Amino acid sequence: MIKNNSYLQNMKKLILLLFPLLILTKTYGQTPMEIHQRAILVDTHNDVLSNELVNKLDIGKRQTTGDFDLVRAKEGGLDAQVFSIWCGPQYGKGTAFKFANREIDSLYALIARYPERITLVRNAAELKKAVKQKKLAAMIGVEGGHMIEDRIDYINSLAKRGMCYLTLTWNNSTSWASSAADETTRRDSLKHVGLTDYGKQIVHHLNDLGVIIDLSHPGEQTFYDVLATTTKPVIASHSCAYTIDPFRRNLKDDQLKALAKNGGVVFVNFYSGFVDSTYAKKESSFLKLHKAELDSLTRVYNDQDLASDKLFVIHKDETDAIRPPLSLLIKHIDYIAKLIGVDHVGIGSDFDGAPSYPLGMDDVTDYPKITEELLKIGYTEKDIDKILGGNFIRVLKANKGK
Repeated sequence: MIKNNSYLQNMKKLILLLFPLLILTKTYGQTPMEIHQRAILVDTHNDVLSNELVNKLDIGKRQTTGDFDLVRAKEGGLDAQVFSIWCGPQYGKGTAFKFANREIDSLYALIARYPERITLVRNAAELKKAVKQKKLAAMIGVEGGHMIEDRIDYINSLAKRGMCYLTLTWNNSTSWASSAADETTRRDSLKHVGLTDYGKQIVHHLNDLGVIIDLSHPGEQTFYDVLATTTKPVIASHSCAYTIDPFRRNLKDDQLKALAKNGGVVFVNFYSGFVDSTYAKKESSFLKLHKAELDSLTRVYNDQDLASDKLFVIHKDETDAIRPPLSLLIKHIDYIAKLIGVDHVGIGSDFDGAPSYPLGMDDVTDYPKITEELLKIGYTEKDIDKILGGNFIRVLKANKGK
């Protein structure tokens, strides 16, 4: 009798777990995974190339560390990845542009090693061709205007190598555009706030080249100056909604509305600190507790962000306990879609560029969970097609002309 009761209880639990999936299958005629795999999934921001260089990884093979490799990307239904080309402000004139090219070289080398699985694409037509060939469409996003070293010819060079977007600043301002970090923490000491005349010249040049302007790191004044200057739709490649989490890099409602009016798209960042307004305090306590270890790792990696990522892996049990729920990430997507329309939101994970993500979003194999959760709260297959990749492809076409 005890055994039978146990069996019945287990069956009830199984039915409760499967019930949402059964409802979704009945409603759409397909499972969430089938809908996910049929859509074109584009992730507009991943920092794996920085980790690949530091840790000397071959991301063509399955890795046990990090968030991305070609094997897991396939399993997660990823069709196109914009690889972030990034270096910190310690790289200045004479070194930043060289470092950017070094990271691009590493992507080119990956493609040369695995030409049957990944290919460089420069426009929407090439992206769709790669998807048909069942290859990962690789694109290049340069994250930080300091890497052009104030030179137009460096923009031209990076565009020729495949740069599809330029993030006008990283956390550090340039001589021609102010960052969100600087506008909020040291605004009074800045030589300029927003775009300078040279910055406006750069915006026009990027428009002429068909390079998308990315506003995920620039400050609010720079954001509005760009929208007043650009002739093409812009993006925020990895940002969230400020109303839910008032972090300086997240976009306020008026910014989101202005972005939609421009025809642009905000691609939602998975980093716990941008998703959850309570996370920063918890993270600060964790880092304070392990400060000596973090300092040691920073000396090893010569970069505090990479050191922080490593520290979180070492103390996984502690850091898992402060991660937000997946539902909060979905809330950002839903909030933006409801505020400005489903045509203006997408996916920009920041995988391999942050130490923590919501529970359930551990690496690129977990993208299907987003599709499943969106279906549960009423998004249609057409909506999901737009969010996963269609919106990016539209902006890409609008900038490239094909």
